[in-house]
Amino acid sequence: MLNQRLHCRPLSTPQLTVVLVRPGNASNLGSVARAAKNFGVSRVTIVEPGVAADEDSRRLAVGADDVLASLTRCGTLGEAVAGHEAVVTTSSLRGRGRLRTISLSELPGLLAEVPASGRAALVFGPEASGLTEEEIARATCLLRLPTSEAFPTMNLSHAVAAVLAAVRANEAASAAAPPDARDPLAPAEEVEAAIAHWDRALDAIDFYDTGHRDRSLRDWRRIVAARPLTVREVAILRGVANRILVALKRQT
Repeated sequence: MLNQRLHCRPLSTPQLTVVLVRPGNASNLGSVARAAKNFGVSRVTIVEPGVAADEDSRRLAVGADDVLASLTRCGTLGEAVAGHEAVVTTSSLRGRGRLRTISLSELPGLLAEVPASGRAALVFGPEASGLTEEEIARATCLLRLPTSEAFPTMNLSHAVAAVLAAVRANEAASAAAPPDARDPLAPAEEVEAAIAHWDRALDAIDFYDTGHRDRSLRDWRRIVAARPLTVREVAILRGVANRILVALKRQT
């Protein structure tokens, strides 16, 4: 009976992956696994170093033992989000960077840009410190959780449940154009490769001559990758960057 209550039909949004970055409490692994299964999500990925599951994890994952047992572990956030067309980082804190931010009510609209055959990653930071600015900068956008300013930080599993509940409650908003009517979206690693290509081009034209390269690159990432990009758009970005590099080489 318990397993029947936990069974929820898969979300009609893109295939979702819950990504936990360096989780430190084993109990949260079980609670997150249970929350994921409650809302039809079966993929949970850990970015190392992360705590190992223990008896407490298994106790709290009751009914979602399969999700807990199938946790995937990756060495880096880049590896964890590879193959995902949209990457959404989360924070309940204010004033963290200048990345495009969205609210819970806007999340279904963002996911609607990704075809049902695509993949989207929902990234949650460590319990004690949250995500770093560099980790947040790797995302398509930053999801702000509407917590009280007097006590903004949430338990990890509660944050996962709140985000997945918002997606489930707003599934109707995800009924955008059919997948075959849209250009295919580029996975995260291809977007990162395009950003790296532009980094080389910007460096070649002395764009960074005033310093602050990391900050400037984060701003550039925010400008060009604040929404899911299509394969064609990534190819255009890389083509322009390549023309810059080729033109400069001809001048030397």
